[in-house]
Amino acid sequence: MSHDEDREAVRRVLAGDDSAFGRIVTRWQGPLVSLAYRFARDQGRAEDLAQEAFLRAYRTLRSWREDSAFSTWLFALALNLYRSELRRIPPRTVSIEDVGELRDGRSGMPGVDSSDRDRAVRAAVQTLPAKYREAMIVFYFHRSDVAVTAKTLGIPEGTVKARLHRGRELLRRKLGKTR
Repeated sequence: MSHDEDREAVRRVLAGDDSAFGRIVTRWQGPLVSLAYRFARDQGRAEDLAQEAFLRAYRTLRSWREDSAFSTWLFALALNLYRSELRRIPPRTVSIEDVGELRDGRSGMPGVDSSDRDRAVRAAVQTLPAKYREAMIVFYFHRSDVAVTAKTLGIPEGTVKARLHRGRELLRRKLGKTR
């Protein structure tokens, strides 16, 4: 499904064809659950959050302006919901001091592989202050560019760049460079 197909599906839903919303859910369910999981760190809760995001999207579908990508609107709506819910009931977190030092898996050190490194980086990202964590998750884990990240988070592109820079610095300080 492309941007044009998203637009057509939304138009069909707004015209009364509720079944067209199923195509939207099918296309975006995986990415929304994945985004929710990055925040909630619990698969069941992530699925519930994504379902709630789809309900809100359905109810407010008329507010989407076709001059921007449907995905940007949907992700911004979902992100706002996730933020609100996680403020209400925070996920279990780990202190950045408890993450431990990351060793370079490429150095030939026994017992350290790329999955260990990935796990340590993901755990460290979860310990960042929310504004840096959100920018890092949307930009890196969802492979967005700066412009899409800015629209999704509802902040200027310069702010995204600054938060990404600061987030990387915080991670580097804790984890060390993995070159």
